[in-house]
Amino acid sequence: MDIKKIILKKIVVLKSKKTCMAKIINEISRTFSEYLLIPNLSKKTNIIENVSLKTSLVRFKKGDVSKITLNIPIVSAIMQSVSNDRLAIALAKEGGISFIFCSQTIEQEAKMIENIKKYKAGFVISDSNLTKKSTLDDVLRLKAITKHSTIAITDDGTANGKLLGLVTSRDYRVDVLPGTTKVDEFMTPINKLVVAKGDISLNEANDMIWNYKINQLPVLDNDGRLKYLVFRKDFDQHKKNVNEILDKNKRYLVGAGINSYDYKDRVPALIKAGADILCIDSSDGFSEWQATTIKWIKQNYKDAFVGAGNVVSADGFRFLANAGADFIKVGIGGGSICITRETKGIGRGQATAVIEVCKERDKYFKETGIYIPICSDGGIVLDYHITLALAMGADFVMLGRYFARFDESPAHKVNINGTFYKEYWGEGSLRARNWHRYDNENEKFKFVEGIDSYVPYAGSLSDNIKLTTVKIKSTMCNCGVLNIKELQEKAVLTVVSSTSIIEGGAHDVIQKDTINLK
Repeated sequence: MDIKKIILKKIVVLKSKKTCMAKIINEISRTFSEYLLIPNLSKKTNIIENVSLKTSLVRFKKGDVSKITLNIPIVSAIMQSVSNDRLAIALAKEGGISFIFCSQTIEQEAKMIENIKKYKAGFVISDSNLTKKSTLDDVLRLKAITKHSTIAITDDGTANGKLLGLVTSRDYRVDVLPGTTKVDEFMTPINKLVVAKGDISLNEANDMIWNYKINQLPVLDNDGRLKYLVFRKDFDQHKKNVNEILDKNKRYLVGAGINSYDYKDRVPALIKAGADILCIDSSDGFSEWQATTIKWIKQNYKDAFVGAGNVVSADGFRFLANAGADFIKVGIGGGSICITRETKGIGRGQATAVIEVCKERDKYFKETGIYIPICSDGGIVLDYHITLALAMGADFVMLGRYFARFDESPAHKVNINGTFYKEYWGEGSLRARNWHRYDNENEKFKFVEGIDSYVPYAGSLSDNIKLTTVKIKSTMCNCGVLNIKELQEKAVLTVVSSTSIIEGGAHDVIQKDTINLK
């Protein structure tokens, strides 16, 4: 047989065989730290005061606007160690939104939503409460935990018990009173307190505080039960919350995490409690379970909004977009406490994932006229990474570790060798045991995808979020833009080498704070 015929025959046989090889993407999967923004012309109008960080939270049609808008492009993660009612209120005051964690009972999550919706700006639900049988030692322990010096003494030790008195730092001296001294021996009893009863406006409450020259005003119901505390120190703060996000009834906005397991029971309770938006919490959102969950919500609650994810590819975005998701989260394995990539071998560099998904989002918008906001979830280590995510096309970012560091997070603050830290654990850790985030088949936690850790304590949410947003605005000024849309249209990004990453930080010097100066 002719040699050419033999070769051609072998080629035909080879072509007829189906490939048994996986598809390989040769493009390197990159993280945010591998990119920098190249400055553009900064005009005289490019000043921080002129920059807007407003962004869309839910899908909308071309020519319309999103029905929910954030004043800052930052939301808190659906995590036990991050998003509770206290942090949600603090973040809403700054213009962002929290998604209350769903790895708790339906009743517990709904109660947190109710607390946020019932919260009145300036009217604080007491988080420091004791009974008259408590001791000075109990007062000091509680003060160390909450960092609040005003403690309500109620008949049952709860925030809504019958008020018997108040304890403040003016009521005791630790160098004089024994720690075993009962609270009712040194508290200010109710008959010596100025209190307000029934419905009262914030202006009326503040007038009472100033007229009676007091630092706090308890507000009671008609039965003498404590409803709120109003503080003198908060007077100026309330006037500064120019970015706060409110619903049509002037209540703070809040989101709620859900899963694709008990959603038929959980969703009705959360919507009844007042949740403004839902978000499916899963390590991998490219699944039929999520599509089924979204379909059920849309069929039963036509006005409800629901975010979905997480995905890291164009196909994943397209699947959830067609399913009806109102926003889509991007990111698998990029969180600081997430070990999904090393445990299961799935995921993608966060920057590459965001870029690809946002390109598909823009393509989807051109085809359908429907814009679906993208949330970058994970991989944010430094503040400028937020700006990079926005420049790459994300509409907002979801942060966990960032918020876990603050006073308002639910985790405990601990002192380790003289340095304060806050506890921070992943939903896939043994501590959280959030099995329904990873397994829809049965109530069994097969293996961990997250760790239990500490993060450096950083103080109040308000102080830190203000600093972060100023940094974002400053970078946008360097890029010659005044809003997020302009940033996405005009930003120029460059890939950096490992050497240039080192060059970008302090180098070839000895920093003074590393030397033990005597």
